[in-house]
Amino acid sequence: MDGLNAAQLRATVVEPGGDAGFWRDVIYRERVGSTNDVAKALAGRGAAEGIVVVADEQMAGRGRLDRRWVAPPRTSILCSILFRPELAPSRVGLLTMLCSMAAADAIQRVADLSVGVKWPNDLIVESEPTGQEPLRWRKLAGILTETGLVGDALAFAVVGIGINVNVPARRLPELAPQATSILAETGHPVDRSTLLIDMLERIATRYARLKHGEQFHGEWSSRLSTLGRRVRVTMLNGQLAGRAESVDRDGALLVRTDDGITHRLLTGDIAHLDV
Repeated sequence: MDGLNAAQLRATVVEPGGDAGFWRDVIYRERVGSTNDVAKALAGRGAAEGIVVVADEQMAGRGRLDRRWVAPPRTSILCSILFRPELAPSRVGLLTMLCSMAAADAIQRVADLSVGVKWPNDLIVESEPTGQEPLRWRKLAGILTETGLVGDALAFAVVGIGINVNVPARRLPELAPQATSILAETGHPVDRSTLLIDMLERIATRYARLKHGEQFHGEWSSRLSTLGRRVRVTMLNGQLAGRAESVDRDGALLVRTDDGITHRLLTGDIAHLDV
């Protein structure tokens, strides 16, 4: 697949000022260890928010819980965005919310593919149940939000977004269990620069709304395929199973276990057990 059009990205996103002047720079690298690491290094040197780091290949990409994020070169969107929001560290999940919805909307418009959100940070494609088989899902994209603190205050947040765009179906087993791509789902390749530009415009718009006090957990909740289902949550300190009932304004998942206790979870690995 062709590489991303760095000149087009910069001219379209930065030169006009982006939405509300948010985008300061597009930094393109053909190959990096991790776009999140590049963005965090820039943040540590005092870079302003509104910088997006984009790569055609990551050698050390990662997802949550330090899992590797693998993508064949020149097939995917691999980018990281630097934010400096006026948020408490406990509320940084709002950035994950707005970026996931912006990515989902961009995929819908550019690729005509409807995607859902699997708590806390995956975009998925679901299949209707057949016979006794429950609803099935395939992972299309993941989001990793990392933060920098000064004392107890949030100094910056970096949101990394990985979308499997033009990964051929035969390569998907190399990526992760249940992985899919836009190409595999639709049968048609997508121009990655066009998709990325659309997504960045939507992120800037939603971020401007966030800075004006808008909350997103209600809309995000309506898109979560996880809610209303029995789930098994794997955490660093063990597992629990119950029904995913709702999310709060910070994006924490509320799971009621069979003993009637409601648990508030900020992170964890989710398995959908039934519908």
